[in-house]
Parts: sequence; C-alpha cells; structure tokens
Amino acid sequence: MSRRSFLSAMGGAGAAAALSGCSTGKPRTEITFHQSKPEAIGYFKDLAGRFNASQSRIRVIHDSTSSLAGAFVRGNPPDIAALNYNLEMGRFMERGALSDLSDLPEASAIRDDVKQLADQYATYAGRTSVLPYSVTAASVIYNKAVFAHHSLEIPETWSDMIQLCETLADAGTTPIYGTYRDPWTVTQGLFDYTVGGMVDVQAFYRHMHDLGTAVGPESPVSFEKTLGEPVTRMTRLAAFSNANARSRGYGDGNTAMAKGKAAMIMQGPWAFGEIAKTNPSLDLGTFPLPMTDDPADRKIRVNIDLSLWIPEDSRQQEAAREFLSFLMKPEIQDAYNREFLGFGTRNDDDQKPDPRIAQMRGYYDDSRFYMGASQFIPRMIPAENYIQSIAVGAPVDPTLRALDQDWARLALRQ
Repeated sequence: MSRRSFLSAMGGAGAAAALSGCSTGKPRTEITFHQSKPEAIGYFKDLAGRFNASQSRIRVIHDSTSSLAGAFVRGNPPDIAALNYNLEMGRFMERGALSDLSDLPEASAIRDDVKQLADQYATYAGRTSVLPYSVTAASVIYNKAVFAHHSLEIPETWSDMIQLCETLADAGTTPIYGTYRDPWTVTQGLFDYTVGGMVDVQAFYRHMHDLGTAVGPESPVSFEKTLGEPVTRMTRLAAFSNANARSRGYGDGNTAMAKGKAAMIMQGPWAFGEIAKTNPSLDLGTFPLPMTDDPADRKIRVNIDLSLWIPEDSRQQEAAREFLSFLMKPEIQDAYNREFLGFGTRNDDDQKPDPRIAQMRGYYDDSRFYMGASQFIPRMIPAENYIQSIAVGAPVDPTLRALDQDWARLALRQ
C-alpha cells in the first residue's frame, strides 16, 4: 500500500495520531486516569485529549467506570486520579496505598489550611499523598428578589435567622424549601450547617475516635450530648419548610427555587446549574447559616471537591506525575474552578468568583470554614436515615443515642 493509500485508509485524524505517536521512535507510555464526577466526565475527557495532543511521549486513557476498591485489591489501581477526597478515600491514604508527592513543586503551592482539610480524614507519616485540586463551599442559597420584596437583610445571628423565617412565613412565603425525601440533602444541608455553625467538627471527631467503644451516655462527648443542641435547632428550622417537604427530592427543590416558591434552600453550588435550567435569569446569592448570637461565629461548609493522587502501585508514576503537573497549571486548574463553581487551592489563586458564590469568598480566604459533620461518619452507620427521620419528626435525643450506639459497636468490630 502506498503512503497516500495508507493515510486515506486511516483518515486524517487517525493518521495524525499515528504519526505523532511514532515521532520519537518509541511507543507512548499509557497511563490510566480515573475521574468519575458525573458532571465533569466530559470536561476531563477533553483535558486528557488536550494533554495527549500537546506531546508525543504519554497517552492518557480516561476511565470513569472502574471500581476503585476492586482495582486496589487486585493490585491494579489507576495511575492517577482526580476524585472527591472523603472518609472512604482516607482509608487508602492511611494504609500507605498512595505515593508521596511532597517533592513536587505543586505540593508546596497548596494553601496550608486546605492541606489541613485533607489531613482531617487521614495522614500517612512522612508523605504528602493528596493534592487538593478544588474546594466546594456551601451555605444557604437565597433568592435576592424575595429578600428585597420583603425588605429583608442577610441574617447575622441565630435570632436574626428565626425572625427572618417568621417574617416570611407570616407573609405567606415559604422560608426554606425542604427536600427531605432524599436523605443526603438533609445531611449535607440542614445537619451540616447547624452542627458546623456551633461545634468544632474536627475536635469533636478527634474525641469520638479516641473514645471509640466508650462513646455513650457517660462519655465526655457523643452525638447525643455534643450535637443535641444544634440538631434541636435544626428541627426548629425544618419547621419553616414547605408542608410537603418529606415527599420532595433534590430535583423538586431546584425547580421550586427556580419558580420563586421559596426564599431559601440548603444546597451547595451544584444546584445553581440545575436551577438555571428552569430560570437562567434568577438572581441568587449565598450566606453562612448563623447558629449563635455572635456574628463572628459564622462559617461556611467546605469539602474537597477534587483531589489528585497517584497510587504506590502505579507502574507509570513518572508519566502520571507529568500529567498531574499539567492539571495543576494555574490556567488549567483555575478554568475548572470557574466552570464548576469551586474555590482554588493554591496560595496564589486570586481569581474573581462567580457572582452566585462571591459572598462566600471572604469566609474562604479567612479560613472561616468547616468540613461537613456528616462526612466523618462511616457509611456502615445509617446516619443519613437517622438525620432524615429527625427532620421529619423523630425525637432528637433517642435518635442521636442510637447513632452513638452504632458508633461504639463499629469501633468494637474494628
């Protein structure tokens, strides 16, 4: 076959790729990149393609479907991943399954307070195994037009918040749209906001882990004893929800907000895009839920939206590191955070946030934030169901007592 026939048979794009891969005389090093955040799969697939086209030594294969736990068990994990960093991922860290990235210049560029967020889940002595890539900040989402119509100011204290809700209810406007059919919306919203606004979440779970099997009625801290007051206040706020909250889910809440059926909703920035599908011109803002009568106590809830890590068992660590450095370039990382309404993790990040989350920027810059309390409870404990039941009327103390008992039993098994 002539060269012209060969190119014609392959097609222009395929031929270009083939020639690019052979330009160095060596086959490309292939690495598997695991990224499964649903709304970002296409985004990162395109990024991997850009990286592949920018050089001829490494080929990134984007994987969004494999089982991570199974891959680690088989000794065949992905070479690099960009995933939400949580309690479950922390278990891989504490077992030494993630490689040390501390020598990379990108590691020293991460904000110290953001590094500490990752350390709250787990650490491994002598290693920096996770590089936070994006932080999602969440607080109360409110409809600015509804607030303006009722001449309402953003509440700064718990008393302000209750008065605001009473004013709205008296005027026939639903203060808070509840979506309690989906348990996760209660835990990441009402529960996390109320607990984080009153309790030092990190210190609480440090004590709980130290106590282990001793958690119970006589322990110095417990879910019942320490979280009783904020969860009771959670029920006070839940009473200002729509009457059908127990039968409404996440999608219902976004639609209701888009149609102006409530003043506030307890959701993260991921809801903005869904709300905009129905009403793209709706003017929304955010504010931290005040849980005390001291305005200085206000904080926002954060989580590590994405983190980068490379397993110890990766057979292509150098190639994976090169792709990691590409992802951490400011123009690449900042573009992701603009697209997905995240906050940056580097010391030099000063990009202007989207107007819908701009009111949280000052809190983030001043480290006035906490990790969601729900995110530190192992999934073997049905905490979401307990919290959901409280939101729809179950008694606070007995339900939190059951959560304490589950914690102690799990500690015994482990």
